[in-house]
Amino acid sequence: MTDQPTVTALTPYLAVGDARRAIEWYGEIFAARSVGEPIVMSDGRIGHAELAIGGAVLYLSDEYPELGVRSPIGYGGSPVSLVVTVPDADTTFDAAVEAGATVERPVADLDHGHRGGWLTDPFGHRWNVSTPLSS
Repeated sequence: MTDQPTVTALTPYLAVGDARRAIEWYGEIFAARSVGEPIVMSDGRIGHAELAIGGAVLYLSDEYPELGVRSPIGYGGSPVSLVVTVPDADTTFDAAVEAGATVERPVADLDHGHRGGWLTDPFGHRWNVSTPLSS
């Protein structure tokens, strides 16, 4: 992972029920750091924030149901999953669960050469927390 975030041709944009809390949570669990300052709308909701995780950028905002922007919790779940590569899947996974994530599948060595597990964060987003296994 690099220190310089990159906006690529495909950048996830997450809607969450509490963007301020999500920014803190992703910072604590995935070492995400804010890229610039979040855009706060006149009603106090965050309209846009950018977080760097490793060398990638993740966008997020509060829910705007009046615009059709709802979090997975607002929809009752999400068909989309995110994969995050971390230095130690076990440590990150355990920290996420301790901070309120729900375990879907515990961390294990996987056939495709990674060690990882699946969880749902407190905002309803589904993550595979993964570390490549050494050869």
